[in-house]
Amino acid sequence: MIHATVEDEQRVRGVAAPPTSERAVTSGGNLSYHGGTGGIGVETAPKIYLVLWGSQWTNNDPSGEESILNNFYGNVGGSNWSNSVTQYCQNVPTGTVYCNGAGTPAGNPHGVLAGIWYDNGAPAPSRPRQSRFASEAARAASHFGNTTASSNASVQYVIATATQNNSSGFGTQFCAYHSWTSSQYGNVAYTNLPYITDAGASCGANFNGLGAKAGITIVSGHEMAETMTDQFPGSGWTDSSGAENGDKCAWISSGQGASADVMLTNGTSVPVQSLWSNAFNSDAGGCVLTYPWARRPTSDESGDATVIAGVLAIRGPEGGDVRVREHRRAA
Repeated sequence: MIHATVEDEQRVRGVAAPPTSERAVTSGGNLSYHGGTGGIGVETAPKIYLVLWGSQWTNNDPSGEESILNNFYGNVGGSNWSNSVTQYCQNVPTGTVYCNGAGTPAGNPHGVLAGIWYDNGAPAPSRPRQSRFASEAARAASHFGNTTASSNASVQYVIATATQNNSSGFGTQFCAYHSWTSSQYGNVAYTNLPYITDAGASCGANFNGLGAKAGITIVSGHEMAETMTDQFPGSGWTDSSGAENGDKCAWISSGQGASADVMLTNGTSVPVQSLWSNAFNSDAGGCVLTYPWARRPTSDESGDATVIAGVLAIRGPEGGDVRVREHRRAA
């Protein structure tokens, strides 16, 4: 849902408490399944469509965020980092905590970036509201030919705004958020991804010494993983407080689950946060930067294959009948 700023995460966890405190990450317990929306709770065959929204992007990308996002989304699928989503599943009873081979798991295939749209024929609104992001996501679905509910069943549209063209509240109330809207093309999942470096340290610049642009992949990865495990926020995998797999591990600066560089499938390394794994620490749960690959048994084999996936959902900054996920940073 909503990705908090570093300062907001610090307030939530308590100023006196270190970002790595057990209270910070274990409150709310493990994630459980909440039944899905229209039978969909996770992205079983995830696809990401990146939309660079508005003519404000033209010759105006001082941090090179387009290139960074292209590399990240283009090569994160199939990585050990994103593999933790595969432990979560759908087509299981509400309240399920461990899939253990049941249901249909969230996917982690190579090549999740399915397309990029440079929607620069006209300016985007100067301070776009959530309703405008929902409309742009539906336009993107049409642009990419995803005009049926089934074609959007495992898809997320990342709507990226240009520098200094972000939603109100960015950098002070949130870093990004994911949500969904109903449309003539079925339910459409989308992310409001601001120009992250505009917020400086509040949204990840130099977090954990990972560089001035670290927030770009930390925040975008947070929202991506949450959408994969809670596609329509609140109906997928969340803990008892509504937190998703990214929320529970946001802005950890040291110890288990601290943000760090990880390797993508093309051999490049990028900064990311950890993700919540119900299976970690003998099923007690915790934040992890890598997750083992498990081969599902074939029809002539016995035994179980554990499938893992996790998501947290939170409400969008404008309220209303919208489900959203936010990622904020901890100091």
